[in-house]
Amino acid sequence: MNAMNKAMPQLSSTNGVRKCLVKAIRGEPVVAPVLAVYDWFVEHRQVDWISLFGLGLGQIMHADVIRHEYPHLRVEETRSIVNGAERRDVRWLTDIGELHEYYLDEWRQEYLIKEPHDYIVMKRALADTTINATMEPFIAKEACVGNNGITIAQMGRTPFQQIQIDFAGLERFSMDIAVAQPELMELIELMNAQKLEEFRAVKTLPIEHIKLWENLSIETIGPLRYRRHLVPIYQRLLDILEGSGKKLQVHYDGQLRVISEDIARLKFDGIDSLTPAPEGDMTIGDARRLWPDKFLWLHPSLTYYAKAREQFGDALRDMARQAGPSQYCLMISEDVPPNWAQTIPWALETMNTIGQ
Repeated sequence: MNAMNKAMPQLSSTNGVRKCLVKAIRGEPVVAPVLAVYDWFVEHRQVDWISLFGLGLGQIMHADVIRHEYPHLRVEETRSIVNGAERRDVRWLTDIGELHEYYLDEWRQEYLIKEPHDYIVMKRALADTTINATMEPFIAKEACVGNNGITIAQMGRTPFQQIQIDFAGLERFSMDIAVAQPELMELIELMNAQKLEEFRAVKTLPIEHIKLWENLSIETIGPLRYRRHLVPIYQRLLDILEGSGKKLQVHYDGQLRVISEDIARLKFDGIDSLTPAPEGDMTIGDARRLWPDKFLWLHPSLTYYAKAREQFGDALRDMARQAGPSQYCLMISEDVPPNWAQTIPWALETMNTIGQ
């Protein structure tokens, strides 16, 4: 954590973002909407965060509250420099084989899963996993953010999404799911059981907010597979949380119109990083009409930040108007705009004018 981040707790003691955000989540009318940024960007982008927090920017913290012990897996990681970029190689080692992936800087260049047999190796790597919940990371994040935001327990992705996005990649996964490759289906079954165990563990913790990082791309998986593979596991996870007072949000930042009625039937408490066109295909008004009881974590398209000041403000006010009068906030969740020094203060000024 750099010097800017270390100063955040002292600054947050004078900032009322947390109070405003908690009121909004509880359903009270939103007077001046909160604009908050993901903690990942605070840690990885060279931005004058202290100045922006002083202007009223909030922060969404994420805590890993589930610990895993893998008796059949050893992970080895090496780093090197290739053409000025950092290369990071990761190897998963098991007694029946190994898997390999590598990254250049932040970007994945190779996936762990390259052929059907690799699903068997991964299943062995994950077999007999011990799952436990812990409050330590959550408490540390809460101490850091103070009154400047809230902390959410992050629960990874559902297995279908994790294998597609993190383990196999779109091309390999698409071929294998199309034919219901047995090795893939067995891995999904194992990982689904473990995800249920994770949710049973997190249910025991005194926390309120839980997030699944779905990064759903419905145009690639299609609504039929969404209903076949994702809706059932969502429902089982929601059943576990029922009556616990915990709020589950899903990170859905893409196109959602074709599954909007499915989302309406699922009792998610929030839709995280909901983005209008051009990335999304629903207006904020559409989302509010279809999901009147869900909290909308709104991500203004990065194209908005290229607008002139007046048009930019109008676009933000229109988002708030469509989402309101309650159960919403705005967020910086996909990336920090390159002209942040100008546009984020504009956005914060606009937030203060809404409701006046």
